[in-house]
Order: sequence, then C-alpha cells, then structure tokens
Amino acid sequence: MSVVGVDERGRITLPKRLREGVKRVVIIPVGTHLVLIPLRGEPEKYAEGWLDTDRDRRELKAEAERLAREDAVKRAKRRKQL
Repeated sequence: MSVVGVDERGRITLPKRLREGVKRVVIIPVGTHLVLIPLRGEPEKYAEGWLDTDRDRRELKAEAERLAREDAVKRAKRRKQL
C-alpha cells in the first residue's frame, strides 16, 4: 500500500514500483474509493482475431467497466465487514 499526494490540478504520482511497465490505467469510481487497474500493452490488439462478437468496442468497454465497478463494490463491502 502507498499513500500519495494529490496536486492542485488533481494529479497523483504513482510510486515507481507500481508504475513500471504501465502506460495507461483504468480508474473506476466506487463510492468514496477509486480503483486503478493497470493496462499493460495494448488490450485491443490482444482481442483481434479471437474475440468473435457483433458488439462494437464501445459497448464491450461499457459492459466491462460496469462489471468491474460491480465487482469492486462487492469486494469493498466484503472488506468493510471484516
């Protein structure tokens, strides 16, 4: 766990050990928390050729974000109960 500051523009600086190899991060707001999921490489390229679907990228992204948000909320509630 790391505690980082937020500057006047709302930016945070992740510690080097946490950001190595990470170019982009998904941020999911969960109540009063933020969940950061690192994206290594280019996820869209990994899906080419094997992901057979009629849904476009925006729909898939929205669905993935919704499911990740629900999962994060469930995990946060479980941690709060411990």
